[in-house]
Amino acid sequence: MTETTMKPYEKELFGHPKGLFILFFTEMWERFSFYGMKALLIFYLTKYHLFSDIDGNLLIGSYAALVYAIPVVGGFIADKYLGFRKAIVFGGIMLVLGHAGMAYEGNAATQSLTGAIVRDDFALQIFYLSLAFIILGVGFLKANISSLVGELYHEGDKRRDSGFTIFYMGINLGSFLATIICVWLGETYGWSYGFGAAGVGMFFGLITFISGRKYLLGKGESNATEWLSKRTMGIRNEWLIYVLSVLSTLLLWQMVQSHSVVQNLLIIAGSISFVYIVYYAVTQLDKIARERLIALTILIIFTIIFWALFEQAYTSMNLFADRILDRGNIAAGTFLSLNALFIILLAPVFAWLWVKLGKYNPNTAVKFSLALMLVGFGFGALVMGINASEMGKVAIFWIVITYFLHTCGELCLSPVGLSAVTKLSPLKIVGFMMGVWFLATASSEFIASLLANIASVDTANGTAPDLNLAKQSYLKLFEYLFYTGLGFGGLLLILSPIIKKLMHGVDKELNH
Repeated sequence: MTETTMKPYEKELFGHPKGLFILFFTEMWERFSFYGMKALLIFYLTKYHLFSDIDGNLLIGSYAALVYAIPVVGGFIADKYLGFRKAIVFGGIMLVLGHAGMAYEGNAATQSLTGAIVRDDFALQIFYLSLAFIILGVGFLKANISSLVGELYHEGDKRRDSGFTIFYMGINLGSFLATIICVWLGETYGWSYGFGAAGVGMFFGLITFISGRKYLLGKGESNATEWLSKRTMGIRNEWLIYVLSVLSTLLLWQMVQSHSVVQNLLIIAGSISFVYIVYYAVTQLDKIARERLIALTILIIFTIIFWALFEQAYTSMNLFADRILDRGNIAAGTFLSLNALFIILLAPVFAWLWVKLGKYNPNTAVKFSLALMLVGFGFGALVMGINASEMGKVAIFWIVITYFLHTCGELCLSPVGLSAVTKLSPLKIVGFMMGVWFLATASSEFIASLLANIASVDTANGTAPDLNLAKQSYLKLFEYLFYTGLGFGGLLLILSPIIKKLMHGVDKELNH
């Protein structure tokens, strides 16, 4: 079909399929809702429901771990049964319901003179159930919308990489806007306004996706339409999937409240995955494939450490900004927008830099070690800031430096991470290893909450009464994270020649 005979929705926009921009705005609004809600979460728990720092951190850890674990299931269901498009619509509906529930505040908790806290348990149960719907929604939407971007391009299409770059800009634009708008509304007018704005954003995303269906050119449809239309127990199989998925929120509702259950599941799933990788490597692979799988497994273990440090942003660093930073009238959660802003500004610079370095372009293991060191140095900046502040609050520019260094670290690790999984995994277990990657991220989210508890501060009515005592708690945590980042970064740097050798040339493909 020539350009002149194309239907209007088949024509391109800025040299890319129009469907890419439908997915761009859908993902932008979905990430707006996700990051806007997440930015407010620790403050909502500690200031409104008067959770202790420890309980607030653990709840966020359980929630974030489940958010990264469930897409493995959602991706499998979409691949085998629903197709990407239906999975995304269903996920979007679940997200809208979840965010709508988050807008219900109930009554604020009260603390008596004796320290006894009275909470609105009904409002909290609505809150936990809303989180369960959001977890389910992300599970069906997150992995599948990225897969749908890939389907818009034919195999070998040179525009694919730039298409993904545009798509990921949508993620960061959504994150940037959310951490300014939702945080400002939540802190200024009330939590229901901040959470409500996140919900409105998700509603816009869902409408964008549904109304732009024709621009997807039939991509992302189910390969099992016949099976979906059949009936089991009198119900169409497609609807059975939806019903069972909605019922699974009852399980997620309980799990998000039980940190020990989430922790045990992560340990069990991680142990089984590791044993299976070792078994598969020993019994099913030749020497080269086996060594590539070993290299990938080592890299995945180090990513857990990186993200456990990086994800302090939503717990300890957010509370630090609120309590210790000399921030004037700027809402504490607003500083989270720096990460997205720096990604938008620095991603093209890093892409140019790796090409410019040519044969001096660091291998993947070296880039990962740089990422760990940079995230460590970021915490070093906060240590310097606390030590320089003497008796008063810490100057803003220290946290700006931290987010700058952390973002540089992210850009050294994140862009090549998923690519490494697809290129180093044996063909028959690529899907499984992608699941292991998500499981590793889920584990790092939970570990991040445990690390954040090192800096837990005793509060009264949601505020830290003693500034200097609080500063010492954060100093202890940030010093520990500084040494952790540098230590593991240095260890990986020492191991990098061995890992490069184990990759048998795949590293050249990842870095060019």
